[in-house]
Amino acid sequence: MKKNGFLSRCLILILLIVMLSSCYRPQTIPAEATGDDKPADTPNATMTAIFAIVESLTAQPTNTAVPPTETPLPATLTPAVTPSNTAVPTATVTSTPQFTLTSTKVPTVVVSPIPSRGVVFSAPYLATAPTLDGVWDEWTSKQYPMGTLIYGSSNWTGEADLEGSFRVGWNNQYLFLAVKVKDDVYVQNASGADLYKGDMVEMLFDANLQGDFYTRNLSPDDYQLGLSPGNPDTSGTKEAYLYYPSSLAGKKDSVIIAAVSQDGLYRMEAAIPWSLLNITPAAGGKFGFALRASDNDNPSKNEQQSMVSVIPGNVLADPTTWAELWLK
Repeated sequence: MKKNGFLSRCLILILLIVMLSSCYRPQTIPAEATGDDKPADTPNATMTAIFAIVESLTAQPTNTAVPPTETPLPATLTPAVTPSNTAVPTATVTSTPQFTLTSTKVPTVVVSPIPSRGVVFSAPYLATAPTLDGVWDEWTSKQYPMGTLIYGSSNWTGEADLEGSFRVGWNNQYLFLAVKVKDDVYVQNASGADLYKGDMVEMLFDANLQGDFYTRNLSPDDYQLGLSPGNPDTSGTKEAYLYYPSSLAGKKDSVIIAAVSQDGLYRMEAAIPWSLLNITPAAGGKFGFALRASDNDNPSKNEQQSMVSVIPGNVLADPTTWAELWLK
């Protein structure tokens, strides 16, 4: 409808132009103007203007809308990110923890001796060696009991029959023992390997306590040493005999023994060289240790009738049943 109205107006306008042009009279050329002096036709400014108007009015509108002016997009489009007050955390990758080996060598388990065997004896260092005469006058170290019966209960009649005590000390050359034994009948007629069949004292010594603390059998560093106060009495021949290690068995003249007796008891002192035990002594040294006393009340027969020890349950062949000796 709008298009038809527009055309109608255009036609009316054209008609008006035609009517106006019919009333127009062309310019009269003067007679005297001839040839090249004739003025050239000039465009009618009025008609040019009218047709320009008509052309602009008759131009057909297009259905394509003129796009609005757009701001050119950048070459790379970056999506908008809504700002947040919380920073996006950076993912942390945790690797599986690895065990760090501090050493490729299997550690050696060191067992520190613990006084779990029941009894520990302390041996003080003796700056002045005792006089070996069987008398205890110069001894000031602690006296320990040796009265636990471990053999021959049927033959033992009480403390007067067999019971003892001892003291111990050391210097760089010797391990010193002072022993007192109650014994109502003194009998010692044996010698050598048979010393235990008469009245005598026996020392057990583990030279490597830490190395075989839990070993329940004898090893070459274990020693069994018998000490005789005298044959046939304490004024007679003194003797030391090493039973174990069997490879070293025999009489040991390097051991110094002194003894005295009186009614119902005897006293004995002994100096045992550290070299016999293959030991270089030092304060803090710890060793397996036990003292035992054997008794025979039968002068006509060499036999072991009973035995007492410093520790209950003491067994010769099982060093774990021995006590301990610590050098101070």
